[in-house]
Amino acid sequence: MKRTERHHLKENEVAEWVLGMKDQYEANKNAFLYGGLAILVLMVAVLGTMAWRSMSSGRANAMLAEAMTVAEAPVTPPSAGEAGKLPVQPAGTYASERAKLEAALPKFMAAADAYPSSEAGLIARYRAAATLVALGRADEGIKGYRDVSAKATGVVQAMARLGVAEAQLSAGKFDEAVTGLKAIMDEKSADIPADGVLMQLGRAYRLAGKKSDAKAALQRLVDEFPQSVYAAEAKRELEAL
Repeated sequence: MKRTERHHLKENEVAEWVLGMKDQYEANKNAFLYGGLAILVLMVAVLGTMAWRSMSSGRANAMLAEAMTVAEAPVTPPSAGEAGKLPVQPAGTYASERAKLEAALPKFMAAADAYPSSEAGLIARYRAAATLVALGRADEGIKGYRDVSAKATGVVQAMARLGVAEAQLSAGKFDEAVTGLKAIMDEKSADIPADGVLMQLGRAYRLAGKKSDAKAALQRLVDEFPQSVYAAEAKRELEAL
């Protein structure tokens, strides 16, 4: 077939396809119209959801950052004021660690409550739980850690589970902490720092009065993780035991 003939054939095929589409549109223009509107609505909904998530993530991160700024602020004694006036607290500082924690807690809680399922919100709840434990409110801290563990995955969930054990130790619930830490070790999850868990487990056993178990956990840490940042501390603990 000659090149010109092939060209005319293609032109005829395109023309026939366009005419066919025109005839289909005329016969079913309502269906085309409603179908187009449906696609448009779907596209608007998807784009709107993406924009909302982006904005929400931005707000959640901003709230978390504000809380972190307070939590990481320096502790500085107030400077002497003028005669007859109260001492002056330097801007951006707190007179004591407790005052700083008490100021940070409501900010962490606000971020966690506003965005309970976002990553920033879960981290905010984790930090709120840690703050509660530091303020001596261990039971509330345990509940916060468990809330995070129930919703989070991966490293954040692992941190929350270890936080529960740490809070239990601070509350004197040594046996509960041991049970939880043993369960974490048995899972052998890649998200769990095994050396850190062994260090905490050795400490939990020691506080529970189980000296031989404490030695076994610490010795395992030293043997299996000689390069661990906890290795030197574990050796000191073993010598003390």
